[in-house]
Formats: sequence, C-alpha cells, structure tokens
Amino acid sequence: MATYDMHTSPSADPQGRSLGELFGDLTRETATLVRQEVALARAEISQKASRLGKDVGMIAAGGAVAYAGLIVILFGVALGLVALGMAPWAAYLLVGVVAGLIGGLIAWQGMSALKHADPVPHQTVETLKDDARWAKEQTH
Repeated sequence: MATYDMHTSPSADPQGRSLGELFGDLTRETATLVRQEVALARAEISQKASRLGKDVGMIAAGGAVAYAGLIVILFGVALGLVALGMAPWAAYLLVGVVAGLIGGLIAWQGMSALKHADPVPHQTVETLKDDARWAKEQTH
C-alpha cells in the first residue's frame, strides 16, 4: 500500500519550500537582477559618454589649432611670400587656404571618430535578453 508523503506534493519543492516561497525567491532574485542590470547600463553608458567627450575634445582642439595656425601661418608665410615678390593679396590667399585645409583635416578626424561612436549599451542589452530567457524558463 502506497503512503502519501507531503514532501512530494506539487506545491512544494524537494527542499520543503512552498510555491509561495519559491515565487517570493524568484521575485527577490529578479529585483536584484534588475538593480544589477541598471548599474551595468549606467557604467556602460558612462564609458561611452566619456569616449564621446574625448572625441568632441578632439574637434575643439583641432579647431583651436586650426585657428592659431591660421593666424600665425597667414601672417608669417604671407609676409615671406611678399618679401619674395608675390602680390600681398595672393600671398595671404595662398596661406589662408593651406591653413584652412589643415584645420579641416583635424576637424574631419574628430567628426569621423564621432560617426563611429556607438552609444548603445550592447552588453546590457544582451544580458537583459539572457535575463528575460532565464525568467521565462523559471516560470515554466
């Protein structure tokens, strides 16, 4: 004759916890997981924002160098070209174009770096997908 053991009932696990206790554990673990994911997202976004700040700094530095170069080179080289017999207007125009190209190249490098920046926290997105799969498995 078979006897009924209350530890084998469908509402309890082998460790003797009730279904309510199991769901309570699942709720606490899910809340902890969400807090950890938020912290990970913050860290990843902060890292990406720092990189974007550096790229913007490169653009600003490129602009400052281009501006300083424009002033100094325009004046010095143009005076040198005038001393060699070039018309003053042509000397200043030539030097201005060269300085503008140099500044443009520096700014272009910074813009190129910004275009390749990816602000999406991919690591967090992937772990959230994994967490969703895990939570779904826990409820089935």
